[in-house]
Amino acid sequence: MQIKQTDIIMDNHPLIRQKSEKVQLPLQTEDRDLLMGMLQHVRDSIDPKLSQERGLRPAVGISAVQLGILKQLVAISIDYGEDGKTEFALVNPRIISHSAQHAYLKNGEGCLSVDTEHEGHVFRYARVKVKAYDALSDQEIIITAKGYEAIVLQHEIDHLSGKLFYDRIDTSDPWKEDPQALVIE
Repeated sequence: MQIKQTDIIMDNHPLIRQKSEKVQLPLQTEDRDLLMGMLQHVRDSIDPKLSQERGLRPAVGISAVQLGILKQLVAISIDYGEDGKTEFALVNPRIISHSAQHAYLKNGEGCLSVDTEHEGHVFRYARVKVKAYDALSDQEIIITAKGYEAIVLQHEIDHLSGKLFYDRIDTSDPWKEDPQALVIE
């Protein structure tokens, strides 16, 4: 399944604010195909040649609701260059524990479903443990993530409950800082 940029719904679409439903396990073929298509879309979006040919916006993650499908499916691919790559094809992910310390991206967050600028810091947990079924390894897993990876997981999991990154920006002081927070450049 090849996902096109035009398949992605935007933040003004009513479905983006809906709560996604749990996915039945064992994973059905149609759900697996969708999830693998989502993962391939994220991979393709950071390939300079493919992204230009297909008009893709760069991404590190996508959730099924962004395609108008209310299922708890999340695909993540973070390329760290020479330090490797982290990839997940998650079913029913949920945060089971988190740090007290917060983290945020210094320049703010973006989203495939948001094409307008929403400036400000998005405070999230610096460390999280996420429990999910991973379709890549075909097993239930617990992911211990920190920093950027933790932020990406939280961003995508937020989509499953109809929450967008800019909902977390303090409108009265968008660029406020937290001296205890982990700031990611």
